[in-house]
Amino acid sequence: MLHLSRLPQLTKKHSEAFAAILCGCLLLLGWIALHLEWTGLALLILPAAYVAGGYESAREGLTTLVQEKELDVDLLMIVAALGAAGLGLWRQEYYLIVDGAALILIFAISGALEKYAMHRTERSIRSLMTQLQQQYQTIIQQIAQLRQTALALEGLLGRDHHCQTTQAEVLSQLKLLEVETQTGLGGLERLWYGLDAQVHAHPEAFQESLQRLLPDLSDRSEIEVDLLSKLVLACGDVSLVQFVRLGNQALTASRTAFKSGCQVVVDVPAVSAALDQTRLAHLGCHTQTLIDNPHITTAAEAEQAFWQNHAWKDHLQQLPSGCVIAIGYAPSVLLAVCEAIHQRTLQPALVIGMPIGFSHAPAAKRKLMESGIPFITVQGTLGGGLLAATALNALLESLIEKPDCHCYLGQ
Repeated sequence: MLHLSRLPQLTKKHSEAFAAILCGCLLLLGWIALHLEWTGLALLILPAAYVAGGYESAREGLTTLVQEKELDVDLLMIVAALGAAGLGLWRQEYYLIVDGAALILIFAISGALEKYAMHRTERSIRSLMTQLQQQYQTIIQQIAQLRQTALALEGLLGRDHHCQTTQAEVLSQLKLLEVETQTGLGGLERLWYGLDAQVHAHPEAFQESLQRLLPDLSDRSEIEVDLLSKLVLACGDVSLVQFVRLGNQALTASRTAFKSGCQVVVDVPAVSAALDQTRLAHLGCHTQTLIDNPHITTAAEAEQAFWQNHAWKDHLQQLPSGCVIAIGYAPSVLLAVCEAIHQRTLQPALVIGMPIGFSHAPAAKRKLMESGIPFITVQGTLGGGLLAATALNALLESLIEKPDCHCYLGQ
C-alpha cells in the first residue's frame, strides 16, 4: 500500500506521468460537463486540463525559442491547441476546446512515455556500469596477483652475474611461487632479504638483466631493440614492450628529420626539460613548447590549459612541415595534432604520441596510428612525459652514435 508520505516524492519523480493523468481526468470531466450541458463548469475544467497537460511542453518550447531561436514541435502543438480553443469559443462550438485538450493529452502521454523510456535506459546503463566496475576490479586484482608473481620471477631472472652466487638457493625456493598468489608474499619477502646481500657490492648491470627479461626481439632492428630497452628502463615494466607501436617507417623518418636539423615540438615544459638538449644542439635542432606554462606539472593541468587557451591550438597550425612532435601529457593535444594532420594543415615528420589518460588518450593514439604519419606510441592508457622524452632521446643517441647504421631499413 502506498504510504502518503511518499506521494510528494513520487509526484516529483514521475511528474510527466502525473501531469498526463491529471490532464486526462480533467478532459474527461470537461467532456462530461459539456455532454450534460453544464457549459460554465466545462469552461472552468477544460482550461485546467490545458494547463496540467501543456505546461511542461510550453515551458520547453518557449525555452528553445528564446535560447536557440527555433520553433519546436512542443510549442507548435500548444499553439494549435490554443487555436482550436479560441475558435471554439468564438463559434461557441465548445467541443473544439475538447479537441485541443485531447491534442495536449496525446502529447503529454507521449512525453511521459519518453521520459519513462529514458529513465529505464539510464537505470540499465547504471546497472551495466556497476557490473563492469565490479568485473574491472576483479580483473585488476587478478592482474595484481599475476604481477606479484612476475615481480618475483624478475627478481630471480633479472639478477646479474655478480648476484648469482646466491642463485642456487633462490632456485631451490622456487616452489614458494606456487602458492604465492594465494598466501601472499610473506615467505618470499623474507627470502629476498637474505638474498639481496650482494646488491651493495656493485652497480646494477641493467643490460644483463634485460637480456633475460625481454621477449624475443630477434625480428626487430638493433635501433628498435635499443629504443624498447630504454623505454622499459624508463618505467621499470618489461610488459611495456607488448604495447609499444612503431609505424610508417618511424625510425627512417626520425633519422632523416634529425639530420636536417628539424624543429622539435613538445606539449609541456616537463617533456622539454627531459630532452637531451646537448644532442639536439649538436644536430642543429631547436625545441618549442606548445603549452609554454612552467607551472603545469600534471596531465590534468595540461589538458585543462590546452582547452582554455585557444592560442595554443592555433600554434599547431603554424608548426613547420617536417617537425618532430613529442606529446607525453595532454591527450587533447594529440587529438588536435591528428585533426590538423587530417585537414592537411600540419605535416610532421614524426609524432611520438604517449599522453596519459583513460578515455581520450587511447582514442588519440588510435587516431595517430590511422593518420598515415610516421609514429611511435604506446597503446592504451600507458604513457607519460618521461616515456615520450626517453623515446626521442633514444632516437637522437642512435643517430649520433651509429650514423651509418641501416639495420632498420627492411624492418
